[in-house]
Amino acid sequence: MSAQALLLELLGGAALLLWATRMVRTGILRAYGGSLRQVLARATGGPIKAAAAGVASAAVLQSSTATALLLVSFASRGLIALTPALAVMLGADLGSTLVVQVLSFDLRAVAPALLVIGVALFMLTRSPKSRQMGRVSIGLGLMILALGLIVGASEPLRESEVLRTVLTALAGEPLLAMILAALLTWLAHSSVAMVLLIVSLAAGGVLPSGLGLALILGANVGAGLVPFVLTLGESRDGRLVTLGNLGFRALGALAVLPFAGLLAELLGQFEADPARLLANFHTAFNFALLLVFLPLTGFAARLLQKVLPAREEGEADDQPRHLDDSLLDRPAMALACATREALRVADVVETMLAETIEAFRADDPKRIAELRALDNRVDRLHEAIKLYLSRMSREPLTEEESRQAFDLITFTTNLEHIGDVIDKGLLELAAKRQKRKVAFSEAGWRELVALHSRVSEQMQLAVAVFVTRDVDMARSLVVQKEKIRDQERAAAEAHMERLRSGRPETIETSALHLDVLRDLKRINSHLSAVAYPILEAEGELRGSRLRKRVESTGA
Repeated sequence: MSAQALLLELLGGAALLLWATRMVRTGILRAYGGSLRQVLARATGGPIKAAAAGVASAAVLQSSTATALLLVSFASRGLIALTPALAVMLGADLGSTLVVQVLSFDLRAVAPALLVIGVALFMLTRSPKSRQMGRVSIGLGLMILALGLIVGASEPLRESEVLRTVLTALAGEPLLAMILAALLTWLAHSSVAMVLLIVSLAAGGVLPSGLGLALILGANVGAGLVPFVLTLGESRDGRLVTLGNLGFRALGALAVLPFAGLLAELLGQFEADPARLLANFHTAFNFALLLVFLPLTGFAARLLQKVLPAREEGEADDQPRHLDDSLLDRPAMALACATREALRVADVVETMLAETIEAFRADDPKRIAELRALDNRVDRLHEAIKLYLSRMSREPLTEEESRQAFDLITFTTNLEHIGDVIDKGLLELAAKRQKRKVAFSEAGWRELVALHSRVSEQMQLAVAVFVTRDVDMARSLVVQKEKIRDQERAAAEAHMERLRSGRPETIETSALHLDVLRDLKRINSHLSAVAYPILEAEGELRGSRLRKRVESTGA
């Protein structure tokens, strides 16, 4: 076989390996992405529990990068602190090595069975999860075939004098070899695929063990580089997670690199198979990182927060941070990006709502102007999310992905409407009160503050319902809507009673008072709309109302 044919076969095997790895990751995310996000979001019970969550998620996803991107979204929203997030990433680094461990064995005999099972599940079942597990099975079968192709193509290369000269020179420059492997891993965006490629070349007798260890170290550095580059546009809290993970990997690799040759000789005494030797070293290296750095995550978090100062807030806040165009062909990841951006919009709207009551309390036109500027940000981000999801919809979507995209658009549209109600309604009323120099009656002001407080709580509950899709919380959201409506009606009746009694301050602010009540009720209606698709999907609605079980316990 000619050198060109061998090279083409080797590149074809590497390409198939990358594609198969992506298939497995995509299938897992589409089938169990929501459950994995919940596991990571709850990983705050100590460093060991957090690391265990990272091991589990990365082992299932076959990617520490995917785990990192999910984790960054939580850190950016303040759902997980930096210390446990770093512990999760140390566990994820170890978890991704378990895949390499399994696939480093000769599994060619099971590849046909995996392909048959995968095709059967994907083509003969209607369940979305079963179809995605079929995708996973096909991906695993293709990964095994790709590894066999790479081993077969690399065996004749052992006789190549040119390749032997190149590898000998590279073996004499371990730092250069590590940097090269890191760059290739970044280009491939998959450390699992790169490590498996290195292991396969070693199995074919192409790579000496010392050079293989240096390349494995480089792949680990590259695995930290990939999520770091992908999250450069994230908030500071999100970037700290990937920066810390990259720091752990780089420090560990630089500490071990001078001893790569010695370690190769030592490990060779216990493992004759070069492929198993490299796979074991890959796992041992990441396990060592976990042991060394897990007790230091708290110190590392404090150090990172000093090294990377908070970014100045400015016009960049009006631009989307999470809408990554490179993920549009991966709907599950694109939906995660859009969800993170939607939650950013929710944060802005929640700030507007919380600060609006202060605009009525104080005579400060500047505060009103600042809040109105936030509505412009909401409008721009809402438009960006809609366009992003419309472009993602050009890709084939599952029924569940289509539903998620529709729910995202509905959620952000309701947030945009709330922003308009605050901007053109409540803030306009606050400006009128300041201009007229009038004040609400003491009783009237208490009613407005109480209703505003209930609506603010409803805002927090609506965001939680959107994130978790919890049916009980969705029912509570609708129940609270009715209670707030009753509270608004009672406040209006109390105001009319004071109006009939002829209180001067009530007469002066009557129109303002009733309009504020009306706008708060409108905001409450938009917030409650989040619950209806969830309850309808669960059969929890009867017409436009909740079933009797809720009606008997609600308002």
